[in-house]
Amino acid sequence: MKEKIINEIIRLRKSIYPSQYNGEKIPERIIKDILENANTAPNHKLTYPWRFHVFSGDKKNILAQEIIKLNHDTISNNKKKRIKDKITTSSHVICICMQRDQENRVPEWEEIAATSMAVQNMWLTCTANNIGCYWSSPEYIKKMNIFLELEEGQRCLGFLYLGMYNILPDIKVRKKDISENIIWHI
Repeated sequence: MKEKIINEIIRLRKSIYPSQYNGEKIPERIIKDILENANTAPNHKLTYPWRFHVFSGDKKNILAQEIIKLNHDTISNNKKKRIKDKITTSSHVICICMQRDQENRVPEWEEIAATSMAVQNMWLTCTANNIGCYWSSPEYIKKMNIFLELEEGQRCLGFLYLGMYNILPDIKVRKKDISENIIWHI
């Protein structure tokens, strides 16, 4: 029974975009569960490299204004409006950051992978709770260091948009057959 549930949740996971959110706020207890589950991701040498900056309420507007300000000269007015709409429609926006181990005990790719696994745990928790979720990694995340007050060795890997939704369009996602990516050595 449990394997059926986990298989179903994993296979139902998909990007649900802010344009599909209804504006309803996600209960704080669920946000805390999402973050707790992120913290259970595997990480070599127990470096816990993930760092999350969670924006909700009025703080989302400050995030949107900062992104627009940082990119004022490089993005169109239409793009500025889309950025603001994505953020304000979302219940929460989580800036996904990664902290390099200061002792360099593990390669950077392992810490990025661990952070990605933490995000996958968050995404699966969202799926299990019928919450929309979308990870965006636009070029301008490189400009977020000062605003997020990132410390030495930290970097922003993207934004995780979370939101409640009513009905999703019936989109058939084509999944590649896994057999194309497996070489058996038996």
